[in-house]
Amino acid sequence: MKSLKGKSVLVIGGSSGVGKATVKALISEGARVTAVAHGADKLQALKAEMGDRLATIHGDATDSAFVERLLREQSPDLVVLAAGVAPRMARVDEFDWESFSEAWNGDVKASFVLVKQTLTLPLRPGSTIVLVSSGAAVDGSPLSGGYAGAKRMQWFLASYGQKVSDAKKLGIRMLAMLPRPIDGTTIGARAAEVYGKINGITAEAFMKRIGVSLDNVASAIVTALDGGVPAETNAIMVSPNGIEPLK
Repeated sequence: MKSLKGKSVLVIGGSSGVGKATVKALISEGARVTAVAHGADKLQALKAEMGDRLATIHGDATDSAFVERLLREQSPDLVVLAAGVAPRMARVDEFDWESFSEAWNGDVKASFVLVKQTLTLPLRPGSTIVLVSSGAAVDGSPLSGGYAGAKRMQWFLASYGQKVSDAKKLGIRMLAMLPRPIDGTTIGARAAEVYGKINGITAEAFMKRIGVSLDNVASAIVTALDGGVPAETNAIMVSPNGIEPLK
């Protein structure tokens, strides 16, 4: 295990949900954290809450030029990509292609851009990139359009990026994080309501059965960043049972 004290960390999508919880957890560990987000208002609110302990940058994580400049100028030791769209909940026949593919054009594109720029720049040896995916990458999610497939692709991207890093001897670690439904997020609340109803239980009961807290997920991300996940593990599930390595 390595100390995160003084490490430079970018949390992309750091103004709400998992990203915000991760920002707070990393600051408590003594890391130098910069939160990056598309929504300026939420960033301002987070900055007001955290004060001088946090730096913020407003920008679009799907913009390749922005991400290249961000990595070059910040030269982070660690990067967490927690940005993502909240999928519409509906049957597949109720989508059009635009709404079905939202997570591909948001979550996957941001992951692709980050992985590509990390390897192209490249970041320094010892850097770690964590892509926050979803348990839907394993379980599927029949009422959220292309969301589950997008989350699976994020997992693949972490694997693909690791293979390039290893082949080029870059010393960069890529890891996908797949949390079960997260209590306290918009996506988690929507999933609990819809899938709870299908299973004949309340949203609260559904979340209690398989959900995880924001603090659980943030703690798992910190564990990944400080070297607590074996080097041969490319993806981990975060469930009520804790951290589970995936193959």
